[in-house]
Amino acid sequence: MLKVVIVGYGEMFTNLIAAALDAECRIVGVLRRETVKYHPLIRKIKDIICPSLEYNYIRSYNLPEIYTHKGVNSQEFKKELLKLNPDIILVGSWGEKISKEIFNLPKIAAINAHPSLLPKYRGPNPYFWVIRNQEQASGITFHLIDEGYDTGAILAQEEVKIYPSDTGETLKKRTVLTARGVGCELLKALSEDIIIPLQQREDRASYYSHPEGLELDFTKTAEENDAIIRAIHPWGRAYFYHKTTALAPKAGAAFIEENVTDFTQCGTITYVDSKTKTLSVLCGNNKVLKMTNIDLFSPADRPFTSNYILSEIKTGCVI
Repeated sequence: MLKVVIVGYGEMFTNLIAAALDAECRIVGVLRRETVKYHPLIRKIKDIICPSLEYNYIRSYNLPEIYTHKGVNSQEFKKELLKLNPDIILVGSWGEKISKEIFNLPKIAAINAHPSLLPKYRGPNPYFWVIRNQEQASGITFHLIDEGYDTGAILAQEEVKIYPSDTGETLKKRTVLTARGVGCELLKALSEDIIIPLQQREDRASYYSHPEGLELDFTKTAEENDAIIRAIHPWGRAYFYHKTTALAPKAGAAFIEENVTDFTQCGTITYVDSKTKTLSVLCGNNKVLKMTNIDLFSPADRPFTSNYILSEIKTGCVI
């Protein structure tokens, strides 16, 4: 029975725990981000008053927690690992770059679950970038942790289809569920056999940092703008300006339509409805992006969105 330590955050973390349990591994320790992020006293209070998804999941399975607020590269964490003597360290959604001193400690391997088809889309938020770039598929990759960012040799990989309606949130939910199944099979294989890692091809690699470029550009296609709106949800919102006022469309509330008007200039508002807070804007490929339930970008101003649209925005004006 493999002894596993699991390090991570959010839904990827809980699904890796589920994968290890499905594979009948012995989970000897789990480290959640809150343990590092918060002072021990604040974390204890938070666990009582507002327990997180991770905390509830850990408690439901009575898993042993590792308590260190100094991070995975600390001597404190290293001492815990030496005591636990794990076969595998399994990592999912962790911000720190893990040092060689730590990733060399497990008897078999330190493994990261990365939500893309490596070597493409290395970096912290592939969910955003694959939708932003209008890819047809993403995936989950389990790879050895080395001294680079998501550069280690690949142990297992599976594709995840991207649908035209996907947001960052919906793609993430399917990806972490896929990670559970792939992770389970990988752990079973590691307990029974030798897996030969596949080196990543650097000539096919790409790296993307945190989401950026969230302002809509109506000189571009309607599809490109719609992709930005969907990709950034739930971490933020895309926006555009009417004069000097920023407005924010909602993910799942934008639709692409054919241009049946006489307008030809991209950025022209072809339809306005203040009651439903709807604006239709002509884009660079002569298609219309219809955005319903728009808000003024500032949270404090959002109750006044309908009034702003009614008084300030007219059909035929150009953004």
